[in-house]
Amino acid sequence: MLEPNQFKENEAWVAFQLNDDPVRTMQDGNFNCVALMDAASGIILGTAFVSVAEQEPPALELRRLFETSVERSNCNPVTLFIPKGKYQSAVPAEAKRHGIEVVPVQESELVALTGEARQGFREHFQGPPA
Repeated sequence: MLEPNQFKENEAWVAFQLNDDPVRTMQDGNFNCVALMDAASGIILGTAFVSVAEQEPPALELRRLFETSVERSNCNPVTLFIPKGKYQSAVPAEAKRHGIEVVPVQESELVALTGEARQGFREHFQGPPA
């Protein structure tokens, strides 16, 4: 399992889905929230809401997500971890455009990195556990 203490700040990022269940909106339908997060610090550098009908953010949204994340961190990471079976084309292509190596890993390997952020998102949208 990957742990935050294995990395230096801005050495590696993680692309992952913050939500368990789709975020429902009355006007625009259901969305997933994709985040880019620094693996060492746990700081979320950027997010994008993606229609549940889409597998990945659209190219323009993805470009904005990466540019915002680079701006907030003041650099590109060396590595981007993505869950195996997700984000297989557009996210890796955008990462490579920024010179970032993409490393697919089992989603279970990311839990120590993403668990707290996912829990916070869950509580924000669904309220604290009863």
